[in-house]
Amino acid sequence: MMPLPETATSSALDEETARAELYGLLAQLYYAPPSPQLLANVRVAVTESPAAGGFLEAPWRTLVGLARELGGDDMADEYNALFGGVGKPEVYLYGSHYLSGFLNEKPLARLRTELNSLGLARDEAMSDTEDHIAYLCEVMRYLIAGDDVAVANLARQQAFFAVHLQPWVGQMCDAIQQHPKARFYSALAELTRAFARVEAQGFDMLSA
Repeated sequence: MMPLPETATSSALDEETARAELYGLLAQLYYAPPSPQLLANVRVAVTESPAAGGFLEAPWRTLVGLARELGGDDMADEYNALFGGVGKPEVYLYGSHYLSGFLNEKPLARLRTELNSLGLARDEAMSDTEDHIAYLCEVMRYLIAGDDVAVANLARQQAFFAVHLQPWVGQMCDAIQQHPKARFYSALAELTRAFARVEAQGFDMLSA
């Protein structure tokens, strides 16, 4: 096999790093209101993509703009109004809810079986089940950036995304954006939707 030109190799690595970092950011923002440090980082983020008209550029610019406009307390209040509270949340962040209509159902059992095959387990300190969108984004980040190539490879990424994220993430984004109190998280949902489309298209190209 001919070696790739150095620039092509660097570009591919940059793209994989960017994918992993975006999954990591989504995981943090869906798991809890942004910390002061995370919020500060988002506020100073570059909003123009290297290639003009990038598919994620517009939703990313909107998200960063709202991060600059809103205070940390505003975001925490919005997060708790949508996803927190005692009992039933206004918006669910769990795959089982969208796939089966109930929590802790067969989709979660299937997910746990696959996580076990990947050598992954939920941290006991985490109160949420593994089908929480934040946990799934973190698994995708690991499958992209992990050191174990037997697990961290494109085939595993494609299979995990197709089964455990793609079938329901759009419904979750719809639910967030339909909530009257959603501002920052409406923008996050739009970025999530756009990123999921990019991921799906990229994986489809692999299968072609």
